[in-house]
Amino acid sequence: MDVTFLLHGESVELRDVSPTVTLLDWLREERGLTGTKEGCNEGDCGACTVMVTDAHGSKGLNACILFLPQLDGCAVRTVEGISGPNGALHPVQEAMVEHHGSQCGFCTPGFVVQMAMAHRNGDRAHDDALAGNLCRCTGYAPIVRAAEAAADAPVPDWVADTAAGAEPMSLDDLADAYEARPNATLIAGATDVGLWVTKNMFDPDDVIFLNRCRELQEIDTTGDAIRFGAGVTMDRVLDAMRDMHPSYAEMIRRYGSAQVRAAATIGGNIANGSPIGDNPPALIALGAVLHLRKGTATRDIPLEAFFLEYGKQDRAEGEFVTGVSIPKQDDHLKVYKLSKRFDQDISAVCGAFNIRVIDGSVAAARIAFGGMAGVPKRAEAVENALIGAAWTEETVRGAMAQMRDDFSPLSDMRASADYRLTTAENMLLRVWMEDAGVASNVLEVSA
Repeated sequence: MDVTFLLHGESVELRDVSPTVTLLDWLREERGLTGTKEGCNEGDCGACTVMVTDAHGSKGLNACILFLPQLDGCAVRTVEGISGPNGALHPVQEAMVEHHGSQCGFCTPGFVVQMAMAHRNGDRAHDDALAGNLCRCTGYAPIVRAAEAAADAPVPDWVADTAAGAEPMSLDDLADAYEARPNATLIAGATDVGLWVTKNMFDPDDVIFLNRCRELQEIDTTGDAIRFGAGVTMDRVLDAMRDMHPSYAEMIRRYGSAQVRAAATIGGNIANGSPIGDNPPALIALGAVLHLRKGTATRDIPLEAFFLEYGKQDRAEGEFVTGVSIPKQDDHLKVYKLSKRFDQDISAVCGAFNIRVIDGSVAAARIAFGGMAGVPKRAEAVENALIGAAWTEETVRGAMAQMRDDFSPLSDMRASADYRLTTAENMLLRVWMEDAGVASNVLEVSA
């Protein structure tokens, strides 16, 4: 593959690039830019963070799971490109020195790049912006103080990159290519495929990159629905959901760092069919419709119908996900994610509850879980026990008992089957308690 991008403002043209060479390896081995560090090599620690500017703006991305072809038409800055001409320091670099934000220094380049990216975007939610950068030395306080100290400083001219943009691929061209090459590996954000390569030494014979298809990156709002193209990144989904469904938005914030959210796509999270994917339960509870295409043929199905069994989806050879639509509706959604680590961890159980109560009775209920079966799945017996009944604790506790008719979860390293069932039942009780005004959030502790 041929790839063209800007590195520190200068054009780079690469010919016959292997599709799975990571930016991290290329920077260190081919360009001698060793400031970008390899820590976890799976997108968790942030030591390899680089600034990438594309048509949607500047974002911090994990270079360890970022393939070179994904950079076509983009602008890239590593920590070596954060400082200016003649060694002039960026405001965040000055602040890191003044506030003693570095100790051993291994993680510092990733922090500096992510801080510079947030500074460029005017993002003052420092704890969230830096949550994907891990430090074993300083305890984070001086780093956050440095970010706060630099927040009001002007953005230096030298980091104001503009992306040229890659030659786009139309949706029709993508459909033709995948119908002709159905065994090709489709790569969007590479937050999954990147691990196949770095951890499992996966070497695909054929690859189709989806980031060049602009139609997959569109968000369309109609009279009755909001449609996300399959290539819309999760940071953009988060922004769209903040006001519409804030509980869903908070779950998105929790499940991935800023770097991961800027790469991962909503279509990829659905298409990989993971039983512990956190998007599908919320989307199923909202009544989402999945859009698929093969060649010129398209079809729409309820999202829950896409997941057939573990590792198997209702997707024909050469067929791919083009988007997902969420019906517009009043917000009744509550999403609870249970994981060993609060942020950026795989769920043991993720429950989504869309329960509408009218005049004290349950008028409608859509409830879905991840981590409770081989696929994301609705709790239909629980729904049926609720619909038409009075919205009372007695009704809820009766419905909780139906959870065992809906699910027979496995025991694994994250949780036992009994623990999963018990916590799923208690999530339903929590919905009622919150509606009744009972304190139920462990993060809101008062004396």
